Amino acid sequence: MGYSDQRFNVNLSILFTELPLLERPAAAAKAGFGAVELWWPWVDAPTPEQSELDALKQAIEDAGVQLVGLNFYAGRLPGPDRGALSIPGEESEKFRANLAVAADFAKSLGCTALNALYGNRVEGVDPAVQDELALENLVLAAREADRVGAILLIEALNKPESPLCPIVSAPKAIEIVDKVNAATGLGNAKFLMDLYHLSMNGEDLPSVIEQYVSKTGHVQIADNPGRGAPGTGSLPLESLLDQLRAAGYDGWVGLEYKPGDAPSAEAFGWLPAQH
Repeated sequence: MGYSDQRFNVNLSILFTELPLLERPAAAAKAGFGAVELWWPWVDAPTPEQSELDALKQAIEDAGVQLVGLNFYAGRLPGPDRGALSIPGEESEKFRANLAVAADFAKSLGCTALNALYGNRVEGVDPAVQDELALENLVLAAREADRVGAILLIEALNKPESPLCPIVSAPKAIEIVDKVNAATGLGNAKFLMDLYHLSMNGEDLPSVIEQYVSKTGHVQIADNPGRGAPGTGSLPLESLLDQLRAAGYDGWVGLEYKPGDAPSAEAFGWLPAQH
């Protein structure tokens, strides 16, 4: 087994960001990748002009890469925000306005995984009120995802870097997954297992894999410490991915790491030649 047995895709919102958005799909293809994923690219626009959507779709198609994951609108990312769906008022409304737009864009490119980031706690707002709003919005998101034949991903972040986000452990993310599936009856809510975030939380990664692989819809990796490429830190990523594969996970593994000081194209030396 090993890295050569995995299906890797590149997150174009953290790698190749030295290039304009529309040039990144081709850069990923040139680096040897056949698949990409994205955070919602328009941080200030949950409903961008159709021309902007069309241009990105064309860039992905022209590059010959498959879009395998897309975030719903999540506020300023990268930046201070960690999602929008639990934030009362304008941010929640932006999330709802984005649902059909993101789902339709995903469908147009055959993307079948949509990630909904929960969001931070808001000072002065009862956490129970935020959680009630979050469940309402996640139910809407699950139904939109189902409409286009996609799964809804729910991700655990890490407490050191996201101290205001309440979803900072695998069990908590699974709890939300189960609540959404119970509320919709669709069964399309899945766990996004980001091994970097979970390791930053100090979680037992082999145990997390063993317990939750059956509810996992997507995996992302970066090494720890540093959130760099595999081999720059101390996480045993190759053996963890082997364990995932042996446990039955056969989906994509998103590369969501920082390239360091070198150009992104030089950040894949750890990979086998064919990926």
